[in-house]
Amino acid sequence: MAAPTLRVGSLWLLSGRRAAALPRLLVSQARRQRHDQRPDARPVPGSPVAKGLLATQYQRGLFQEVFPPQPAEEQLIDLLQPGRPPVTAYCGFDPTADSLHVGHLLTVLGLLHFQRAGHNVIALVGGATAQLGDPSGRTKAREPLTAEQVRERAGGLLEGLQRLFQNHRELFWAEDGDRLGSVHFLDNASWLERESVMGFLGGIGGHLRMGTLLSRQSCKARLSSTEGLGLAEFLYPALQAYDFLHLYRHYGCLIQLGGADQLGNIMSGYDLVSKVTDNDVYGITVPLITSTTGDKLGKSAGNAVWLNRNRTSPFELYQFFIRQPDATVERYLKLFTFLSDMEIDHIMQVHAKDPEKRGPQKRLAAEVTKLVHGRKGLESAKRCTKAFYYSNVDALESMSDEELQELFREAPYIEMLLEPGTTVIDLCRKANAIADGPKGYRDITVGASDNIKRRSLFGASETVPVPKELLLKIWQSITRKMDQCGLKKDIMCQAFPKQLCWPVSR
Repeated sequence: MAAPTLRVGSLWLLSGRRAAALPRLLVSQARRQRHDQRPDARPVPGSPVAKGLLATQYQRGLFQEVFPPQPAEEQLIDLLQPGRPPVTAYCGFDPTADSLHVGHLLTVLGLLHFQRAGHNVIALVGGATAQLGDPSGRTKAREPLTAEQVRERAGGLLEGLQRLFQNHRELFWAEDGDRLGSVHFLDNASWLERESVMGFLGGIGGHLRMGTLLSRQSCKARLSSTEGLGLAEFLYPALQAYDFLHLYRHYGCLIQLGGADQLGNIMSGYDLVSKVTDNDVYGITVPLITSTTGDKLGKSAGNAVWLNRNRTSPFELYQFFIRQPDATVERYLKLFTFLSDMEIDHIMQVHAKDPEKRGPQKRLAAEVTKLVHGRKGLESAKRCTKAFYYSNVDALESMSDEELQELFREAPYIEMLLEPGTTVIDLCRKANAIADGPKGYRDITVGASDNIKRRSLFGASETVPVPKELLLKIWQSITRKMDQCGLKKDIMCQAFPKQLCWPVSR
């Protein structure tokens, strides 16, 4: 039977052993090109001679390390020069949660930059490897996941990845005659779950050396700890290496992207593919995103900023980037956006003249929120920002119920149906926002340390205000000086009156 074919861009890649012809051809072309050059003309990352993808993103800080080092680094520069045939790169994402987070964004952006340069990319969900758990960067084993949990979470990751690529294509890519590379969304469960134990150990295990695996920092750290290292985690790099081999054979994949903490796993993949095929493949790492205290952002650290609005709203994501200090904002503009260096320089020059406006932070937040949540998500984030930080009632009135609930996600939430005759005082008491008795009455009618002004904030105390106005004003006014007033904080009250506003006498 003839080997099945898969069309990728303008190339036909053959599955099975015949697929090795394309990578071998590309590498041999790169080697001939390098040998034809004079030694002093060889491009290196960061030099003006190397104007391709690798050098550009190296200069911007997105691409951090290349493996293996020289001379393979020069081969990769040649492969990624403009005008070369497209290559294929992949990155894997284990579904340890049902959503990507900001810590994943740089690897996704790495794939997007490959795609923008006309190369083909693969976003791989680790539906099989997630059941073992990656030991990289961990001091103890992960909590085991059931197969059903992994399937559900893999679906969430796949949906998030597809949304990012779709938003990029629709909102950030102008054709102008340039071809956007293809993208494949795969799950390694589709091939790893078909492998037998004996077939894997006999066919793959013989090519991986124990000494090499044990020398990886992730293994050494765990083996010397009281927790130890389980066999399942120890085999994780071998399975990830097999992913690289599978993608090389079936998709002509030459490059694996990963976070800086994935270098050991990338090296295992390189070792396996090189030994089995006698061809060169490459790894590229991207920086890890850390908090202001230096901790890695992610689920394990408990500080994840999610890319799914059910976990982190567009408003919260927007504010995360708005809050970035001046010391990091220029670097983040280069890492997280598709803005040109010239445009970033202009933004920073304007910022130097008027830093109070926080122009770079606003542009950074807008670009990332639009990529993650689309135009509607960005508009939602801006509405919530105006309502929450600038007391903009028009913005508040235009907010949907979903946005209101997202805005007060961490606050106690109370729903009540208001009858005619309900007053502001009644409402605040039902919401448990003020004390019972005279003190609560004084807080509303007189104002506690200017927290609440009856006439300036609510109108007459015997009317029920428009619900969305009331929602914001109760939350902002009552909590502004809660420590001095002794009032309860973080009260969200969604009121549903039978009429929007009516007096007591009705």
